[in-house]
Amino acid sequence: MASSNFIDYVKINVRSGAGGAGSTHFRREKFVDKGGPDGGDGGRGGHIIVRGNPQLWTLLHLKYTKHIKADGGGKGEGGRRTGAQGDDVYVEVPLGTVVKDAETGEQLLEITEAGEEIILLAGGRGGLGNSHFKSSTNQTPQYSQPGESGSELWVIMELKLLADVGLVGFPNAGKSTLLRSVSAAKPEVADYPFTTLVPNLGVVSYKGYQSFVMADIPGIIEGASKGKGLGLRFLRHIERNSLLLFMVPADADDIEQAYNTLLSELTEYNPELLDTPRLFVISKADLVATEDRKKILSKLPAHLQPLFISSVTTEGIEKLKDEIWAGLTASVTEK
Repeated sequence: MASSNFIDYVKINVRSGAGGAGSTHFRREKFVDKGGPDGGDGGRGGHIIVRGNPQLWTLLHLKYTKHIKADGGGKGEGGRRTGAQGDDVYVEVPLGTVVKDAETGEQLLEITEAGEEIILLAGGRGGLGNSHFKSSTNQTPQYSQPGESGSELWVIMELKLLADVGLVGFPNAGKSTLLRSVSAAKPEVADYPFTTLVPNLGVVSYKGYQSFVMADIPGIIEGASKGKGLGLRFLRHIERNSLLLFMVPADADDIEQAYNTLLSELTEYNPELLDTPRLFVISKADLVATEDRKKILSKLPAHLQPLFISSVTTEGIEKLKDEIWAGLTASVTEK
């Protein structure tokens, strides 16, 4: 997934179609002097419908789309013929897309399943023809209803990645290296902070032809929940993960403090993330000797006993997969 192609935020003006006008018409046939009103109804205007497409991974296809408009309904005709219905417009989006009112910020809908369709804006109703207004006191109504106007709205579409496992850590914690080592994903890896500028997804194979999806989220820094660094922009991608994998490198100055800072930033952003199951690993284990690992563990509280892993030597990787799978299956069972 190239960085230039990863688009997870677009703002679009959408407009549903207006309903067609009803017809004011009277039956006119030879030898029928007073055929009476027979004006048909106008057709419904086109809906704007959002549909989930599992083949899409980003909102790139909507990046340069600023206006989406549905057709109006056709006018009613004589003989009680209803006008044509305006064509609906389907907006294909990747799974995990949230649509909000751009002005109020209110969430209007979210798409989480393949093929799921939700009407974002309904088309205007067609007007009634004059045939509906005939009565004992008005045998020849000379009026019909106009069609109902369509709706218009500026909306924001945001993508929140649907992944089983989200990698949480500071820049250069080894998240991208881990993803490369356990999946076919090829995120950029380099020895400097903020190498990863966009989320990357990888499918991790597990025993017995099973698999799970892992997301590498751009590194979080202290203050990310308040808008510092890149964290705020991408923290929303963590909200949809079934399990969070906290990663702190073995050469960090204070591992416990680093872990607590990460946890604090997520809590500041969304307190509900505390309910998401999480695992804790110390990455780059190949950089520390066995004796140094014992010292690290002795300084950590009892509830923080991490797994040491190395994406370079593959140490601890299989055990990590086992723990991730156990965590994912446990969360599914609880639900």
